[in-house]
Amino acid sequence: MADKAMSPDWAALAAELMSARRTVLPFRLGEPGPDAAQLQTILAAAASAPDHRCLLPWRLVTVPGAHREALAEVFAQALRERDPQAQEHEIAKAREKGFRSPFLALLVVDATRGDAEIGLTERLISAGCAAQNILLMATTMGFGSALTAGQSLRSEVLHRFFGLRDSEQAVCFLSIGTALSHGTLKVRPQVGDYVSERGAGGPT
Repeated sequence: MADKAMSPDWAALAAELMSARRTVLPFRLGEPGPDAAQLQTILAAAASAPDHRCLLPWRLVTVPGAHREALAEVFAQALRERDPQAQEHEIAKAREKGFRSPFLALLVVDATRGDAEIGLTERLISAGCAAQNILLMATTMGFGSALTAGQSLRSEVLHRFFGLRDSEQAVCFLSIGTALSHGTLKVRPQVGDYVSERGAGGPT
């Protein structure tokens, strides 16, 4: 039997990993991105997300380099649709989003897939867990990563570009690459900031 003292302290390793994860915004992510083998490992981590009744209510749509120009135009068009008075420099900034980060994927959730009794909230939680698994795995490999959203996710032009069905909604983008710089490190909340005990000053 292996010496228990020599076994990895999985709890400490997990805590270190989760503490190390931080958002690196897409404009700070550059080459190199994950290679094919690394990307397979990163994306496989999503399969461990909780999934009530195994619906797989979410999916990822990746955007390879050959389609970034088209995506850039989608961002520009989405801005024009919601703000016809948008200035050229604003449109150019929107277009830049299509080229940021070596790896880019859209996370999509289907509100009806498989079992109508499983509500949208559960499906979104499952998708969020899948996204966090991906971000954590990317962190273990030394990559920077981010989860980003925005008004363009609700645009018809983006839904058409990604071929979303009527029952699907675009949740967020996942970006992965090498961190070229870091923003200000945010102070994370303490456990007491988000955990309370029933009856301890709250509703009964």
